[in-house]
Amino acid sequence: MKLAASRIIITGAARGLGLAMASNLADAGARIGLIDLDEAALTQARQSLAGENHAQAVADVSDEDQVQRAFETLTGRLGGLDVVINNAGITRDALLVKARDGEIGERLSLTAWQQVINVNLTGVFLCGREAATQMIRGGNAGLIINISSISKAGNFGQTNYSAAKAGVAAMTVTWAKELARHNIRSVSVSPGFTATELVAAMPQKAIERITSQVPAGRLAEPAEIAATIRFIIENDYINGRDLAIDGGLRL
Repeated sequence: MKLAASRIIITGAARGLGLAMASNLADAGARIGLIDLDEAALTQARQSLAGENHAQAVADVSDEDQVQRAFETLTGRLGGLDVVINNAGITRDALLVKARDGEIGERLSLTAWQQVINVNLTGVFLCGREAATQMIRGGNAGLIINISSISKAGNFGQTNYSAAKAGVAAMTVTWAKELARHNIRSVSVSPGFTATELVAAMPQKAIERITSQVPAGRLAEPAEIAATIRFIIENDYINGRDLAIDGGLRL
């Protein structure tokens, strides 16, 4: 797929990986539709992009009605849809059960479980379904890119996040099989630890511990993940696969 004049919707686009992807693709001439909950940050992100005719919509990706309205608004303003990047996500890390000497302290709450599943898994389902609907109605080839994580293999303290990201990777393969007859590809990317605002807010000792586990000896830069997204869009033979961009780290 050619990037110039392509129409791309990105969720969680106000900052971090989402904004890095938007900037990279806008520089290549794509028209970007940005979705996020933070309207002020969303506006600032849109205004920072190269080129014109970008659009934005405030939406909670876990809310079916909001997703449908956002996609209808953005596809209308962009003149159609070629690519969706399902990037929005949250973390609510905790041990399944925290105990000492047989005494139970804290447990992963149902609320923390459901919040992560709602955004990271259900949100991807809703946005992927809506994107496929818009692409099929438009009669054009398309691409769904889902942001998974190397945590899909299971990661300490991330029962909810790991489960959601494993589900995202599985949905990707399913959609590639189901949507191929409509000329719609489906690909997922599993970043390793990346130097985003979320990671920067962690204690320095925790960052150093994480970095020491990565064979590359450093965290990924958001621009490196964005470059992978661009490669996937431009290579029409990539389909139904998960690309791990993790500096050699395997959880």
